[in-house]
Amino acid sequence: MSEHGTQSRRQLFARTGALGVSIAFAGNLTELFAGTAAAQTMGHSGYGPLLPDPNGLLDLPKGFRYRVLSREGDRLRSGEGKVPSNHDGMTALPGRHGRVHLVRNHENRHNGRIGVPTVDGLTYDPAGKGGCTALTLDPHGEVLSERVGIAGTAVNCAGGPTPWGTWLTCEETEDKAGTNGYTKDHGFIFEVDPADPHRSGAVPLTAMGRFQHEAIAVDPRTGVVYETEDAFEKPFGLFYRFLPRHPRGGPGSLRAGGRLQAMRVPGVPDLSSIQETGTSFDGIEWVDVPDPLAAETPIRFQDFGRRGITHAQKLEGCYWGGHSVYFVSSFARSAEGSAGDHYGQIWRYDPGRRRLTLVIVFGPDTDVQLPGDSPDNICLAPSGGLMVCEDGEGAQHVYGVTRRGEVYAVARNAQNIGTPEDPEWGEFAGVTFSPDGRTMYVNCYNPGTTFAVRGPWRG
Repeated sequence: MSEHGTQSRRQLFARTGALGVSIAFAGNLTELFAGTAAAQTMGHSGYGPLLPDPNGLLDLPKGFRYRVLSREGDRLRSGEGKVPSNHDGMTALPGRHGRVHLVRNHENRHNGRIGVPTVDGLTYDPAGKGGCTALTLDPHGEVLSERVGIAGTAVNCAGGPTPWGTWLTCEETEDKAGTNGYTKDHGFIFEVDPADPHRSGAVPLTAMGRFQHEAIAVDPRTGVVYETEDAFEKPFGLFYRFLPRHPRGGPGSLRAGGRLQAMRVPGVPDLSSIQETGTSFDGIEWVDVPDPLAAETPIRFQDFGRRGITHAQKLEGCYWGGHSVYFVSSFARSAEGSAGDHYGQIWRYDPGRRRLTLVIVFGPDTDVQLPGDSPDNICLAPSGGLMVCEDGEGAQHVYGVTRRGEVYAVARNAQNIGTPEDPEWGEFAGVTFSPDGRTMYVNCYNPGTTFAVRGPWRG
């Protein structure tokens, strides 16, 4: 997850009373789902209203049910310690004999509530409280095991799965050794093998860069890894690609190194200046990063030559679909240094054509209870649509988005961590689906809770 400005759009609307009544998307949502077979059958507008959960955990539509797989503070089944707090990015990977491996990030900072327990052979920096835990589920969805996947990392926000069945977990920090008590530099990507975490260990993939990582997506044809940077202050983050030395991939292959490059859109120093959907740029350039380890200077401050480099505020979610990579800018605010204002963008980069296209713009005329404020984690649903975790203020939902732009609520967090007079709800994160598409897994960030949701999913 991420840091917000002092005034969100919801807070502003609450004071002015200017509540919208309809969703406002601009752009071609069909393009988001190109290449997915289910897109041809998609078009429903939801599963009905959300029903209050008598247990006060998760509100769902009629016909849906949930199971709590894990909660922060409980004991890990491995006996390694407690389930850590701050549940964040997550993926579901197929295992043997119909099993499912869930790999879950914990975005703990140095002062996190419940850190990931340190385990011999799986700990990078004993002072780090972040990391991943791995759950293995049987074909019926029962938890078989829950253990540490990696420990001693910091601010593990998002990441992404690899085509070879591992998870790349990303540190969203640039803290160096000696900062906040850390004994090693942070800001790296680590590979986690959920079937046997000791096979992957706790080895930073240093060639992939040291910066405030958010998410990744792998081109399954070429092995190129795309990376987003969620930098909190200007100059804002960059969009990267990593050209691995061993492009065929495989567990551990990224340790062999490669080239890290940053995207340059000719004539566009800041993506927030582009406001009209469908705008495309051909001839996208990729520039070698001068110092991927950022030994002296953070990458986004480094000298990329007289033509500069392209920045964007709040680069977060990233996924591969069809023949392209899609990435999310959660918002941009000119008051914070961006060239323009928006409440969320989705960009598409087609590497075959070297073309970048602005596909979707969220808001600003969006109902404040709908996902027009800071879209964050994002995944493709079995129906071919999108599932979006909104990273904003107020009530917290998982929303579905059809290719026609219809938005419907899938889940609402019912765990009030505020007071009856001033309620507050933790955001959702890590939405993902089981390999067979029958179960949606999603995290509540605070209190850390992992849900499995089943029901009449279409597609």
